[in-house]
Amino acid sequence: MQTLNWNALEPAARRTALRRPAQTIAADIDAAVAAIFAEVEAAGDAALRALTAKYDRVQRDDLRISAAEIDAAAARVPAELKQALATAKANIETFHRAQLPPPMLEIETQPGVRCALLNRPLERIGLYIPGGSAPLFSTVLMLAIPARLAGCRDIILCTPPPVADATLYAARLCGVEHLYAVGGAQAIAALTLGTESIAPVDKIYGPGNAYVTAAKRRARALGTAIDMEAGPSEVLVIADDTANPDYIASDLLSQAEHGADSQVILVSPSAKLIARTDAALARQLARLPRRDTAAAALAHSRAILAADLQQAVAISNAYAPEHLIVQTADPRALLPAIENAGSIFLGAYSPESMGDYASGTNHVLPTYGHSRSSSSLGIADFMKRMTVQELSDDGFRTLAPAVMTLAAAEQLDAHREAVRIRLETTGDQP
Repeated sequence: MQTLNWNALEPAARRTALRRPAQTIAADIDAAVAAIFAEVEAAGDAALRALTAKYDRVQRDDLRISAAEIDAAAARVPAELKQALATAKANIETFHRAQLPPPMLEIETQPGVRCALLNRPLERIGLYIPGGSAPLFSTVLMLAIPARLAGCRDIILCTPPPVADATLYAARLCGVEHLYAVGGAQAIAALTLGTESIAPVDKIYGPGNAYVTAAKRRARALGTAIDMEAGPSEVLVIADDTANPDYIASDLLSQAEHGADSQVILVSPSAKLIARTDAALARQLARLPRRDTAAAALAHSRAILAADLQQAVAISNAYAPEHLIVQTADPRALLPAIENAGSIFLGAYSPESMGDYASGTNHVLPTYGHSRSSSSLGIADFMKRMTVQELSDDGFRTLAPAVMTLAAAEQLDAHREAVRIRLETTGDQP
């Protein structure tokens, strides 16, 4: 991992130091996704079965996963894993339940003018859970639990076959009733367009590969909301010379193993800590089953030597990481200065793995610098807000002159007339 001295860098070099691996939107991927959407729109379930056979090499007559399949999968899940999932579920529920807004907030902005804010759950949502060599069954918890707490009526889960037993068990644990063995861009197309088996949804959630990401972009263009575009995973660690280099190395590698395009950054005012962490990385990397993937990620990752912790926080804010780990003598003291991060982990015993699985926070986070303006997934993402206003006769007459003046100034005569006509019927003259 390359080490850079921040205060020896020119402004252009600093920008380069915080640059992420380039994301390219391949034209051939977009074209393939467009073709899949067209096929699903034209042939519905038949297209889904054909595409599943083509890409997943699985033949299924019934796309919906039956209760018997889920029962069998649940029986195969080890008791230890069931207990771990139960622990994670309880913590995630506790944290997300605290986020529930009141059904209605109502105030009187002036006498006779009442305004309210209504919070309502989305009715139909789609959850996408990736499969493959590392099925993300923990993402089932992160998506389904807040959806249930928010009160979403219909939750449809799609995941590519063969479906991991733990994914099916996690879905049952969270009360998801509509499960389909459909993956890839065709699953996103089905959730967007609808087929004979899968009804279209209002919003789609969940990570995926480049084809799934491109499909979510297409879904959004067609009017179906999405949670966010998931980019490569990333972590930034702020550490001082009191930190344990083995802990830091393990945190960096836990993100680097996600993919070759992941990025990890260490920012510290201690050159000695950076050197010791680099040595720890080499030792731990050699033991990892996914060391080739992690090594590729480390090739475009870096350590940055800062003047002090205040400058380290400023560097982190400029980068706006998905995950921010703070391992310093007093990590909480830095919290007020932290402006941009998807999720923050304070102290030596708060590795990113805890948030990924079971501390209670959500692991669906903004990447690629989007934590400057976006937030981690929460209850609010499964709800919508509506405003209400109700004016009494007196409230209407009191507010009418201001509204008529504003409408006239904008030259919107019909707006002004809507008020004037009512004033005439009450005996008042504008």
